[in-house]
Amino acid sequence: MFLRTFYKTHFSENKDLYRSIKNIFGFYPENIYLYKLALRHKSATIKKINGLKMNNERLEFLGDALLSAIVAEFLFKKFPYKNEGFLTEMRSKIVSRTSLNKLSAKLGLTELILSGTDTNNQSKSASGDAFEAFLGALYLDKGFDFTRRILVNRIISIHFDMEQLIDEQVSYKSRMIEWAQKEKRDLQFELVEEIGEKQQKQYLVAVMVDGVSISQAQDYSIKGAEKLSAEKAYQLLEISES
Repeated sequence: MFLRTFYKTHFSENKDLYRSIKNIFGFYPENIYLYKLALRHKSATIKKINGLKMNNERLEFLGDALLSAIVAEFLFKKFPYKNEGFLTEMRSKIVSRTSLNKLSAKLGLTELILSGTDTNNQSKSASGDAFEAFLGALYLDKGFDFTRRILVNRIISIHFDMEQLIDEQVSYKSRMIEWAQKEKRDLQFELVEEIGEKQQKQYLVAVMVDGVSISQAQDYSIKGAEKLSAEKAYQLLEISES
């Protein structure tokens, strides 16, 4: 084991990446090629003969699901008396593209991303996407339990201040309004349906952009439904503009 690690970190063509991952995350990879793929931005795509595109998009898809699940479990256990709305908002603050971009830059992961020669092709979310792709690679390489330990112990516990996140107010409705004004788009929050009766009544609200519904959400108050629907719409906006 020692000799294999020594070879990887001193003689392998990927020795710099081995060392970087060890320094950032505290472990040496087994399958280094998964991590190399995770750090390959779509602007640096390699196309195989059978049409397969070699970039980090598939790993990003996997990592996104893992991140959401692990963060949800972490918050569920840390805040046993908080309701679903609080947990959802806290998770959104942690996994947002803005948050992941900052985290990736702070860790130094951004510097490891391989992108194309045209820097304009690298999206605004490239750093956050690479972090999610890295989680996907880590899961395939080391398994779920190991991935969860790394994410919770070396990332969330060290780089996220829960009290600060609680105090941090994120108004997705305000962000959507600002975006609509900037882009000169017609934005409306439309009450679609009232569901149930009396104390069990919920309100279904849609975010309408230029007359088209782009997201819907329901809550026990119209204000709450607007908030949740605006969050969904803003996240879709982040993805479409990345």
